Amino acid sequence: MSAYLMVGALWGAVAGCGTGREAPVEAVGVIDQPAPTSGGVAERNARKAALAAYSGYLAVTQEASGDSDPHHPELTTYLADPLLTRVRFTIRTAKEHGAIRIGTLRSDPVVTAVDLAGVPATVEIQDCLDATDWRLVYAEDERVVPGSESTRHLATVTAARYPDGRWLINTGASHEDQPC
Repeated sequence: MSAYLMVGALWGAVAGCGTGREAPVEAVGVIDQPAPTSGGVAERNARKAALAAYSGYLAVTQEASGDSDPHHPELTTYLADPLLTRVRFTIRTAKEHGAIRIGTLRSDPVVTAVDLAGVPATVEIQDCLDATDWRLVYAEDERVVPGSESTRHLATVTAARYPDGRWLINTGASHEDQPC
């Protein structure tokens, strides 16, 4: 069972900008590389919007994971498929095994690429996620789920601009074999 929970542990529990509530995410320092002058205002706005979507994704996914709610209403505010489905599946799997995520996730994102000419426009973000204080535990007694220890590692995501103008995180990968 613990191996099954571990498979998606990071994405089920990783998740605030614009929510009006205190987020369980500790931003070590949202770092954004300066926008080249050729990108101008549109590129700077894309970077800001993508980082805000990423921060919101981390916060709301943590909240949903702590509540064991795979259909938390704010997930769709920051996430799109295929990542939305993966996050929901992971939260649901943890819930079925009586587990939740507690603690603090520290984030240090950097925009690594912006493509405003593509369809859809995208922003690539790389993050050094510190999940060492963010634990998968059994909800009943908060015992740590065996084999679910978290690390400090590289994560990458893509934010895409959807036709309605929203920037949503739609793909992501946790590179636990790459410490940072």
